[in-house]
Amino acid sequence: MRATASISQSALAHNLQLVKCLAPQSKIVAMIKANAYGHRIDLVKPLLDNADILAVSELKEAEKLRTISQKPLLLLSGIFSNDELENAVKLNCIVVIHHISQLSIIANTKHTIAIWLKIDTGMHRLGLSNADYQKALTIIDNHPNINVDCVMSHFACSDKINHPLNAKQLKEFNQLNISIVKRSMANSGAIMSNDNALFDYVRPGIMLYGISPFATPNAQLKPVMTLSAPIMSIKVIDAGESVGYGATWTAKKSTKIAIIGIGYGDGYPRHAKNGTPVLINNHLCPLVGRVSMDMICVDISNIEAQIGDLAILWGDKQLAIETVADYAGTIGYELATGVSSRVNFISSE
Repeated sequence: MRATASISQSALAHNLQLVKCLAPQSKIVAMIKANAYGHRIDLVKPLLDNADILAVSELKEAEKLRTISQKPLLLLSGIFSNDELENAVKLNCIVVIHHISQLSIIANTKHTIAIWLKIDTGMHRLGLSNADYQKALTIIDNHPNINVDCVMSHFACSDKINHPLNAKQLKEFNQLNISIVKRSMANSGAIMSNDNALFDYVRPGIMLYGISPFATPNAQLKPVMTLSAPIMSIKVIDAGESVGYGATWTAKKSTKIAIIGIGYGDGYPRHAKNGTPVLINNHLCPLVGRVSMDMICVDISNIEAQIGDLAILWGDKQLAIETVADYAGTIGYELATGVSSRVNFISSE
């Protein structure tokens, strides 16, 4: 009796279609990194089949994805050695260049290689400065085997629609000397809020999995992962008695408690607060006591339930992953990517 993550194929298809509706003139680079944001790359077939390009963070992800898809792969981290370059070419990856030192690795290549140049417009994480961008263009212009397919950048604050850095970054990106190659700037937040950022390619990530890039759930998106676990035991405790490690919650009256077969060892957030909602038989019930490695406790005093009934931890229209993340002081991205390998993953319609 363990936890199950059900991955909805129809929700994946719906969310991808929403991207196409919001950015009808753009090609779609679907973010499949981090094992499809924790949803398992072998269970996101609508994305693998219908996106234009699939994006991964590192070569190990590219190797795994190549076993199930021959779609173009965008290697976001780029390469850092000759061996990695050879592997990227073998896997037929499009390589992102975000530091001038990476050009010295590919400058002597005898292979034809497609690259995207990543520009730092204000996030100050990865990306070429304007000066290094111009230097990169000079190096590439003299190299017959290197083809620049696209110039990209990344928003730092697209989850905050009116943040002034968004306009500043977009202005800087628009001022770049880009005349003959394609451009890409929009991630999920920008796709859903900023038509001016929809260039030749858009790069949806979290929205494909039905999770809002903003602070609250978005009704246009359909949740892809439904995480559930069975009730393992039910007991009644008296007023004044506590539940779980550390005795962090004490009953104020006689309380019926359901013990659910999921814990932080499965990826349920350890720091979820007392009162975090859990959906049981269409009723929201409060988490009580500290989250354990293998189980949680829930107050079911006000509902009818029995051993074996399923508790939904997130992914239902009544209980969004964003809500649980807020109770745990984190974000939906972390919860989805943190679901562990001992959870049973299944595909659903």
